[in-house]
Amino acid sequence: MTYPIFNSFINQIENELNSKDIKITSLKTWNEDRINATGLQINIDVSSQNNFIKEVSINFDWDRFRETVLAQQLKGLQEHPMLQEKNLKSITIQPKIDVEISWIFDEKKHQIALPDDSEKKRLDAASEWMQEISKQVNELLSDDNIITRWHIEVEGNHKGKRLTSVSLISYFQYSLTDLKSLNEVHDFINEQLHDLLIKSKKVRQISDNTLEVAA
Repeated sequence: MTYPIFNSFINQIENELNSKDIKITSLKTWNEDRINATGLQINIDVSSQNNFIKEVSINFDWDRFRETVLAQQLKGLQEHPMLQEKNLKSITIQPKIDVEISWIFDEKKHQIALPDDSEKKRLDAASEWMQEISKQVNELLSDDNIITRWHIEVEGNHKGKRLTSVSLISYFQYSLTDLKSLNEVHDFINEQLHDLLIKSKKVRQISDNTLEVAA
């Protein structure tokens, strides 16, 4: 299944990122026809720009139904392949794009912030700095009406437990309902990408400041 509009998003995003001083480690698309979905995953190396976060992953999720509705909405796309399918013309959902950002902590460096003490105290300390980061990030992103959560993995044996994977994940959603042309959509995508990159940098700064104090 092909997604002409989403493919144009990908080209726009890739061109915009390449025009900036951003170290992309991977940029890949995926398609899952069984669930009528597609997406783009971008991994950015930020290890040289802060102390505790090594990578930022940005995922854009799209599907067949949003592609169809947006094609109906935009001028000049009457020949879009999905508009030729009669069963798709009655779709009434809003065209929104979902974006997930993950700030991936260095599994070695973040241990610096854990006191060399008992297992319970080390994990309690980790819980405290995660709560503080969450509080500040929620304040930063309060106008976005988003969901933010932690993903952690803990491994251990008879000698004790330690954090082996820590990621902070935020979920954004942007409406494309009021846009009337593909050029307007591209401009909007660029604006939101620029805003996301600024917010991502601020989250990294919050994380560094919080962990440096904890250390």
